[in-house]
Amino acid sequence: MKLKSAIILLLACMLTMQNSFAKDLFNGKNLKGWKKIGGTAEFKTEGGTIIGISKSETPSTWLAYKKEYTNFILEYEIMIGKDLNSGVQIRTHFDEDKQHLYGLQVEADDSERSWTGGIYDQSRQGWRYPLEYNPAAKMLLKHDQWNKVKVIAYKNHIATWLNGVNVANLLEEQVETGFIALQVHSAEKEKDGRINKWRNITITELESEPDFSTATAPLVSYLKNQLTEDEVKEGWQLLWDGKTTRGWRGAKRDDFPNKGWSINDGILTVHASGGAESENGGDIVTTRPFKNFILEVDFKFTKGANSGIKYFVDTGLNKGKGSAIGCEFQILDDKNHPDAKKGIDGKRTIGSLYDLIRADSRLFVKGLNPQKYVNTDMWNRARIEVRDSKVKHILNGCTVVEYERGTQQWKALVAYSKYAQWPNFGEAEEGLILLQDHGDEVQFKNIKIKELQ
Repeated sequence: MKLKSAIILLLACMLTMQNSFAKDLFNGKNLKGWKKIGGTAEFKTEGGTIIGISKSETPSTWLAYKKEYTNFILEYEIMIGKDLNSGVQIRTHFDEDKQHLYGLQVEADDSERSWTGGIYDQSRQGWRYPLEYNPAAKMLLKHDQWNKVKVIAYKNHIATWLNGVNVANLLEEQVETGFIALQVHSAEKEKDGRINKWRNITITELESEPDFSTATAPLVSYLKNQLTEDEVKEGWQLLWDGKTTRGWRGAKRDDFPNKGWSINDGILTVHASGGAESENGGDIVTTRPFKNFILEVDFKFTKGANSGIKYFVDTGLNKGKGSAIGCEFQILDDKNHPDAKKGIDGKRTIGSLYDLIRADSRLFVKGLNPQKYVNTDMWNRARIEVRDSKVKHILNGCTVVEYERGTQQWKALVAYSKYAQWPNFGEAEEGLILLQDHGDEVQFKNIKIKELQ
């Protein structure tokens, strides 16, 4: 019996060792095992490297490895061309009929933004882990030199390292299987002929959970209506449980609306009803007020939709028609809803402090326009941070608004807005949180809050 157990243990150890071997994806000589898809930029090999040559007037071009992977450690070295954007796809898919590539990308970014090692969902959900979540990592890229990248993907957990330092630490909602691909990004004419290089590309398939102990970057979770152990320890709580109406009521009633809202498969939906403000099911609010907090809400809007997330709401102020009164993180399809052009200087666009301060992440991230990365039918993340009088709006990981309530500047902003009729607007110590019914279909999930002292 002991001999049998020893043999079984030995076989298990041999299997573990076999699965722990790193496999070369690039033989250092040619592109055997790889296939070019997408655009018409050139890939070639030279001196033990894969070279991708930037080309204008073509969509992004990809060099895809033919095998698919789920759980793995991917390691490679990359040298990014001057001012170029590139990346390495993981768990990626390609629709042959539509010639459409989609999936997670480990960013390579030689611009001033410097988000190398961040995680982007190509042609689908946009940025999952921009380096505004971990700004210290922006300094890790070595320009015009080789950089070492490591990616660990195991089930929902994906983490990246750049030159030995953890950059991104992500929990995805879904576990996917897909291929690895190198990107030559579509380029401007003046960047024709610039090159990206890759070498020493290896992959180790995983049979069991690896050691994530060195993944010390802030953890960003997209688990659906679920808190991580760390979030629970840090004081986060679900503001919506994903199943019931517990903790919410109508803004102008004591119970939850009996029409206009629905819950299905962990998603809270306000339904379209012609675009009128709070005329169907009406706004919904929390059943208790909040003072200092960090609020996160994932939302998705339909074409031409208008909605909002309000805070410091007092449902007793507006007794007539329309929405309850409070500060608003605007949700809007800027491209298709006329409100984006109303007001003053774009102060009604997505992420803005509605009618008061325009959302503009270019103040914080050079060259990034928040509207560029927000589209219909994709999930976006709103984050509102309130620390006494100081407030931030964060859209998809990027700060787009910062302000301080109660100052002379604040009072002047209010005086020239639609809120001038409400005395001391936005200066209450606490208030309710509201999701708006503006007569358009908008979906919500992952609604969670951390109260601050």
